[in-house]
Amino acid sequence: MESIMEMVDVIAENPTKFADKLVWICSRCPDEQPSRVSRHQLYAVLAVARFLSKCPNHSNELLPRSVVLAFYRSIRSSFDVQFWPQSFSINSIGSFFDDFFEYICRACELCSEFSADVAEVTFGIVTSATTTRSDVNNEGLGISKAVLRAMCCSFPPLCPSYANELVSHLVEQHEMLVYMGVSNVVLLGGSSSGCNDGGRDAEKRAIGSLSNVVLVGGSSSACNDGRGDAEKRAIGSLSNVVLVGGSSSGCQDGGGDAEKRAIGSLSNVVLVGGSSSGCKDGGGDAEKRAIGSFKEEPVDSIEKREMTLKLILRVLDKVSVDTNLLESVRFIVGQHLQSMVAFLKIRKCDWLEKGESLKVKINAMLAAYQTTARLQIKVLASLDLNGKSSVRLMHEALHFFIEAAEACLFSMWWKLRACEELFSSLLSGIFHAVVAHDSQMLGFLLKRLKPLVLETCAQEETLGNQGAMFESVLKTIREIIKFGLDKDLSPIYCFIKSIIEWTHYEEEKEKQAAQSLQLNAIRLLADLEVSIKKPEAVDMILPFIIESLEFGDASVPGLLRRQLLDAVARMASLGFKKSYCEAVVLMTRSYLSKLAAVVSAETDTTASEVTIERLETLPAGFLLIARDLTTPKLRTDYRHRLLSLCTHVGLAAVSKSGKNGADFLGPLLPAVAEICSDSDPTVNVEPSLLKLFRNLWFYVALFGLAPPLNNHHQGVTKLVSTTLNSVGRTGAIGLQSVSGPYMWSADWFSAVQRISQGTPPLVVTSEKWLENEFELNALHNPGSWHGSGNEKAAISQRTALSAALGECIEVSAMNTFSAVKSTYLLAVMFLEVTQFSSNGGILSVDPSSTTSRSAFSCVFEYLKSPGLPLVVFQCLTAIVHRAFGTALAWLEDRMSEIGMEAEYREFTLSTHARFLVQNLSQRDEHIQDISVNLLNQLRDRFPQILWNSSCLDSLLFSVHNDPPSSVVDDPACVATIRSLYQRTLREWIIVSLSQAPCTSQGLLQEKLYKTNTGKKSQPTAQVVSLLSEIKIGIGKNDYWTGTRPANIPAVVAAAAAASGAKLKLTDSFTLEVLSTGMIGATVKCMHAGEIAGVRRLYYRIGSLDHPASGPGDMVEHLRPETESFTEVLLAKFVRMLQKFVNEAEKGGEVDKSSFRETCSQATALLLSDMASDPKSNAESFSQLLSLLCWCPAYILTPDAMDTGVFIWTWLVSAAPQLCSLVLAELVDAWLWTVDTKRGLFASHMRCCGPVAMLKPHLLPGETEAPPEKDPVEQIMAHRLWLGFFIDRFEVVQHDSFPQLLLLGRLLQQTTEQHWNFSSHPAATGTFFTFMLLGLKFCSCKSLGNLQNLRAGLQLLEDRIYRASFWWFAHQPEWYDLNKNFALSEAQSVSMFVYHLLNVQLDTPQLDPSLTNERLSARENRSSLNDVKDQYHPVWGKMGSYAVGREKRKQLLLMLCQHEADRLDVWAKPTARESTSRLKISSVKWIDLARTAFSVDPRLALCVAARFPTNNHLKAEVEQLVQLHILEMRHIPEALPYLVTPKAIDENSTHLQQFPHWAACSITQALEFLTPAYKGHPCVMAYVLRVLESYPPQTVTFFMPQLVQALRYDDDKLVEEYLLRAAQRSDIFAHILIWNLQSETCELESGKHSSAKNIAFLAQLPLVRQRIIDSFNAKARDLFQREFDFFDKVTSISGALYPLTKEERRAGIRRELEKIEMQGDDLYLPTASNKILKGIQVDSGIPLQSAAKVPIMITFNVADRDGDRNDIKPQACIFKVGDDCRQDVLALQVISLLKDIFEAVRLNLYLYPYGVLPTGPERGIIEVVSNSRSRSQMGETTDGGLYEIFQQDYGPVGSPSFEAARENFIISSAGYAVASMLLRPKDRHNGNLLIDSAGRLVHIDFGFILEISPGRNMRFESAHFKLSHEMTQLIDPSGKMKSETWHQFVSLCVKGYLAARCHMDGIISTVSMMLHSGLPCFSRGDPIGNLRKRFHPEMSEREAANYMIHACSDAYNKWTTTGYDLIQYMQQGIEK
Repeated sequence: MESIMEMVDVIAENPTKFADKLVWICSRCPDEQPSRVSRHQLYAVLAVARFLSKCPNHSNELLPRSVVLAFYRSIRSSFDVQFWPQSFSINSIGSFFDDFFEYICRACELCSEFSADVAEVTFGIVTSATTTRSDVNNEGLGISKAVLRAMCCSFPPLCPSYANELVSHLVEQHEMLVYMGVSNVVLLGGSSSGCNDGGRDAEKRAIGSLSNVVLVGGSSSACNDGRGDAEKRAIGSLSNVVLVGGSSSGCQDGGGDAEKRAIGSLSNVVLVGGSSSGCKDGGGDAEKRAIGSFKEEPVDSIEKREMTLKLILRVLDKVSVDTNLLESVRFIVGQHLQSMVAFLKIRKCDWLEKGESLKVKINAMLAAYQTTARLQIKVLASLDLNGKSSVRLMHEALHFFIEAAEACLFSMWWKLRACEELFSSLLSGIFHAVVAHDSQMLGFLLKRLKPLVLETCAQEETLGNQGAMFESVLKTIREIIKFGLDKDLSPIYCFIKSIIEWTHYEEEKEKQAAQSLQLNAIRLLADLEVSIKKPEAVDMILPFIIESLEFGDASVPGLLRRQLLDAVARMASLGFKKSYCEAVVLMTRSYLSKLAAVVSAETDTTASEVTIERLETLPAGFLLIARDLTTPKLRTDYRHRLLSLCTHVGLAAVSKSGKNGADFLGPLLPAVAEICSDSDPTVNVEPSLLKLFRNLWFYVALFGLAPPLNNHHQGVTKLVSTTLNSVGRTGAIGLQSVSGPYMWSADWFSAVQRISQGTPPLVVTSEKWLENEFELNALHNPGSWHGSGNEKAAISQRTALSAALGECIEVSAMNTFSAVKSTYLLAVMFLEVTQFSSNGGILSVDPSSTTSRSAFSCVFEYLKSPGLPLVVFQCLTAIVHRAFGTALAWLEDRMSEIGMEAEYREFTLSTHARFLVQNLSQRDEHIQDISVNLLNQLRDRFPQILWNSSCLDSLLFSVHNDPPSSVVDDPACVATIRSLYQRTLREWIIVSLSQAPCTSQGLLQEKLYKTNTGKKSQPTAQVVSLLSEIKIGIGKNDYWTGTRPANIPAVVAAAAAASGAKLKLTDSFTLEVLSTGMIGATVKCMHAGEIAGVRRLYYRIGSLDHPASGPGDMVEHLRPETESFTEVLLAKFVRMLQKFVNEAEKGGEVDKSSFRETCSQATALLLSDMASDPKSNAESFSQLLSLLCWCPAYILTPDAMDTGVFIWTWLVSAAPQLCSLVLAELVDAWLWTVDTKRGLFASHMRCCGPVAMLKPHLLPGETEAPPEKDPVEQIMAHRLWLGFFIDRFEVVQHDSFPQLLLLGRLLQQTTEQHWNFSSHPAATGTFFTFMLLGLKFCSCKSLGNLQNLRAGLQLLEDRIYRASFWWFAHQPEWYDLNKNFALSEAQSVSMFVYHLLNVQLDTPQLDPSLTNERLSARENRSSLNDVKDQYHPVWGKMGSYAVGREKRKQLLLMLCQHEADRLDVWAKPTARESTSRLKISSVKWIDLARTAFSVDPRLALCVAARFPTNNHLKAEVEQLVQLHILEMRHIPEALPYLVTPKAIDENSTHLQQFPHWAACSITQALEFLTPAYKGHPCVMAYVLRVLESYPPQTVTFFMPQLVQALRYDDDKLVEEYLLRAAQRSDIFAHILIWNLQSETCELESGKHSSAKNIAFLAQLPLVRQRIIDSFNAKARDLFQREFDFFDKVTSISGALYPLTKEERRAGIRRELEKIEMQGDDLYLPTASNKILKGIQVDSGIPLQSAAKVPIMITFNVADRDGDRNDIKPQACIFKVGDDCRQDVLALQVISLLKDIFEAVRLNLYLYPYGVLPTGPERGIIEVVSNSRSRSQMGETTDGGLYEIFQQDYGPVGSPSFEAARENFIISSAGYAVASMLLRPKDRHNGNLLIDSAGRLVHIDFGFILEISPGRNMRFESAHFKLSHEMTQLIDPSGKMKSETWHQFVSLCVKGYLAARCHMDGIISTVSMMLHSGLPCFSRGDPIGNLRKRFHPEMSEREAANYMIHACSDAYNKWTTTGYDLIQYMQQGIEK
């Protein structure tokens, strides 16, 4: 049931949204007139009723209404138990109806239509329920009672037309309630008047059959014949009739006689409370026998009667009824009141029932009478009474009420609650009677009420405020007198006077009774005079009380005296001057008299009474006066009186006893605190008042009443002492008062704190500063403080003072201080420290005052006193610092508070800061220095003041404000103060920018914006000059160093966005605070002006008359009548922003300028209306605010996020009240990007990173399609966003706990699933910046102080560690955008490392002092540190958490340091920095490997990859892999640790798992085909599965290697794979056939003529033929056409060989004309994606070669996957007689390098042109388009490359020349890296091409690796060619110092580093060709040397230095120049 009710509550909040749910609930309700309902139907109808009670006017409410009304109508048929569920009890039914009727009544109050529908049904329900007969259905009677009981509580509306009938019916029911089978029938309240002859036959028969009838309250008057006869016969047959409260007078036609005869014949007739005037016989004894009727009436009958009366009362509350009917009701009720008196007089022993049954019956009767009393009040209020009848009736009613009240007072049952409530109801009736007749009956009432009041007061049981009846009397008298105050005061004064006189008279009676009367009467009188608040009344009462106190019984201490003193205090608090003075004098005299009485008490009792009066009564009275006095003049007077009393008390305590006077002074402190609560300590006070304050604090210090200085947080350890015997002398408590614990009452503790807030500085006006001690010496006991006693006291006080000052001043330095002087300084210390410890040091000042509320304004007053001795000044300075420390402690204790407490904390902080800023203008240099010091400390401890607008305002405007009047006449002092302010402001802004540059800039822009809009005065030249000097940005910073947040690259980027300046964040930039601030402020002004202008135009047009409708009717278009300006613009901006979102979601490009303008205008609109009405606009603009936060997240581009950061900073700076809302929206938006996998969380888009371009050649995994959007842009957007979050964190971590929790939610939910992060290397910096934010959050002090958050913080730390490890579980990669990006990435990781290394996380740690036993016994088990051998939510099953945590931290630190070093090398590749190897022992490496493996096996593998030469690490990882082999099968990177040549030789059992391993890269798979792995079946099965998993087109790249694999294919497995792949791809088959044909060349003599090689060569034609035979018809046709065509073209070379050079070109043309293309699906063999469209027959060119004539032919080609009509030329060289396979190998490596460079976005150029060997010493080579060899260029142009470039591209410095130079540099660097690895020789200028863009291309790789021309002379010794003419272009300086040279070297280093990451893949590609017979493998160790050139043993920095050295070595090396000269001389190749 609870769930459906909760659902209904949700539906009621938004019924339109959940309309379907409401319909569903309605469908579960019962149908109309159901015969039976289920439990679910009841719950449903109750839920619908609840809905109507909350939302009755919902647009679709007809269905709920009809459902509820249908059930409401069915209630009449629900009195059958069969209607209800079987398990539904009567109690359950009652509870159901209670709720149902309550909901119905609420709904009717809210909806008139529904109320009208319900009113039509109510009458029927009541009549049905009241006429249910128990003899028909016993259960139905219980149900009907449940319905009636519920209706008594919640009565639904009733149709007025049914009101009379319903009341009549209820009266009839009250007349006769017949219970079948019961011997006692009650006939209730009916009127028999007007009955016809045969009316109600059933009733007559029922009455006739009764054996016992009670006729209550009926009237038999005016009965006609028929009714009278019937009644006579019925009554005559009764054996027992009781006539209660009826009137028999005036019966007609013998009615009265019949009644008399009937009564006379009865054996038992009782006439109770009625008039027996009409009866002659038996009436006298009737009342005596009435007791019997009360005893015999059953409880059920009583309850039924009560319900009937309650229903009548509810009807009268709802509607009006007929006057005659009201008379009848009044008569019935009156008779009941008469019977009540008789009932209350019955003694307990007269009842038949006993115990609980009697109590139930009595309570039922009392409840019924209470209802009767209320009904009487209602009836009297409803009757239209006037004249004499009115007075008579009211007198009669008052008589009844008072008589009944007296009966209640003296009843046996007066202690019952029901009796007390009845008594209260009767008194309420008395009050309403008075109100009904205005003041006419006031005198009569008070006179008549007086006995009741006095009788109540005289009750002993009411002593001590325990009687509820006395409280009711007090309440009633108070209300009557309040009512009569404005009517007639004379009766009131008479009443009071009579009470006083009667009290005097009663004093002569018995003492105990008199005491009860006096106590209650005094309380009554005191209450009355407070209610009256008239001086006349007080003057009447006060003398009586004073007389009693001084001369009467109250002169002796006791309860009576305490009550009288309380009354005196209450009178004084009224503020009437005369009575106030008399009362205060009396109380003061009484308190002082008690001081002597306490010491000289003769008996314990007397002493006890005196103590109670002194400690409780009088202090409470003083406090009451202080609290209630409102007149300022009297409060001032009272303040003097109380402080004077304190002085007298202190003096008396010391002078008389010499003991501690805390017991005397302490009780007065709460009153003093209250009266000082409105005292302004900053206002100059009168010397006399200052003296009193000084005296007070002197005694507070002397008696140890102040809170201890050294332990502010310690609670009260002892309650107040009640005697002096427990307290020592004052000298003994000096140190304890400083160090604690506090020995007195907590109330006194609090009072002293409150007093401190209103105490002015205790400055002594004497210039000699207390040298004249007469004033204070008079305050102590001269005898005890002179001589040795005085010296002892002085030593004690000096010791206490030194301790209070923190031992900063030695006791010996204060030897000249007397006891009084020491006590005075101690008092000053207590006062000032207490001011700060109580409420942070905020003073209670007049709101209109301009004085600072900071308590520092008081503290510094002591330092301004002239002529202070040095030691005194030092003491006072120490007091200032001690007070400041207390303020800091108070603020730190409240760092975690929220809401109003947090606002007060920040207000306190800013108040102190602003005062210290203002205090810099003091003339005294010491005060200036102290103020600067304290301000800096405050700023460092609580940095949030840096961004407090009021504090910044104070600084900005203090720079140019007028100096204080005290220094105006001193220009030097003015200059010094201005300089101090400028220095402070400069440091303030610099520090704020270093921590939160976004917020700081936003705040400064706000100041400039307000200046521009005229809201504040213009800043002076000093401020402008100061701001113009401050700069922030990327690069060296002159203002801050280290790990300030402003050094985090993401924060700097966000700061640039927040500035409003349009900067390219990927480039280096510098922000000038002033200029960018002015830009931002100008933009804000512009947009705010636009909004303001449109607003004015809008309302101006709206105020004009509307022009005629037509096209020009702008008014109607601009301003709809139903919409305001805000609504129009809101809708407009919402639509525009949603349009941007829709465009972004469709993949379109958002116009960044339009988006920025729209967002800025919307922000200006939001802020303009926030300023006018923050509450309403914060809610109405929630949609706009949400869109402003979400739009940049939806678009997620750097430009959109730049706009977002700008407007968010604007919002939080201009409207701090929106900070939480903005941050909440941004956190939700951030988490949305996590859920939708965008940007930093695009974990599914690894294909777009470097891995994508390298799959599957160098990295495992299938090729994936690139994404539609490069996530790098989104990552950069996240980077900006994250910078804003860090900026906000730096601000809110100190001052906003809710915002801090919002950031905690962001961190927890983001790191909850660490795999959500993208592993893209471009996200490195952003990722670690996010982790840095997480660590900062975990170490946040304000969170660490909260015990309940510590476990959560530790869990967050673990998640951060886990996510960081997940990042390192990927192979290290590089990524390059530009220099600035690389620097920022390196710096981001370095910042994370620094924080991890140096900042101690504030998470719970194990106490190192705890032993294992104590550790196991710790009570707090909430910390995760205690987890041992359990399952951790992050780390899984683990051992000791503390040990594991430290190991993980060390591992993470090592990895992060390594990554930071890597990125630093990438960012600064040319920095020749020395590297320091990690000094880690072998044992430590093993431990790190195990830790990494326990976190993630991938992590252990990647750790080993980062340190490839660490054998200990590799061995441990290999062992771990083999131990957990089943867990590693999904990780291909683990294969090298499992499948090794050693494992193959030993046939390890681990190899059985190899076939099931995840697929590796192709290069790794090909390595397993080498002889070292011996074709092991498991290995071969895995390799073939891997190759099969990739498309054949992908594997085609490695065709030469696959062909070589056939050498070792003993089981024909590779051959079968090749056949299957050839069937899947025609191109694969063609390339394979060409490669097979190329391997059949003659071997060099003596080389590889082994049987294995011969078998291999013999196998190749067979494989070729098998492939051809497997072709289908279509494939065979394409094969024949493709091969025939290119065979013909290749054969042209042979045909040209006999021809002369001059004839060869024409010969080529002739041969080409003979060739015809067959089909349009032929393609270029070197590039299968290029479709042949024809041959350019005139393009044939014969080339020079020593071999057969090579030819160059140009084809027309088109892109296979593009536009087939887009035809481009492509030249190819067809060679015959040359082996091209070595070129293929070199170009394979170059192609892999090109992919690597492109993958890391490295701007290096390589051109791996296509080469395909098509047969023995035959091949096709693509020609590099638009290029010339350097030799050709030399043939046409004199000069070197530098001159050629100027000739081709323009002069040096021109854009075209510099672009060409740039292209030459990036291509030279690319080929430098390739040459470094391949070592190509024969690099003469004929083999170097330069294309039209200036790019260098190397061709002809006939000499690579270990071979060189001239029989391996190795003349070309440089790592790569970098000739003089090349250096002229690359290095214009000629000294390797130019910028372009550094660019070239940087590119070389980065290319080399990137290639090293994929060393294994490159080496595998080359090593597969080792036995191919290529010349490059003919000598030396080519594979080993190739590996050496990668230098895997070097770190990244060492490798970078090695490459730098290689570049320097190649720079214009003489061997390079010499080789060019040789080629020129031998071959004629231009040099």
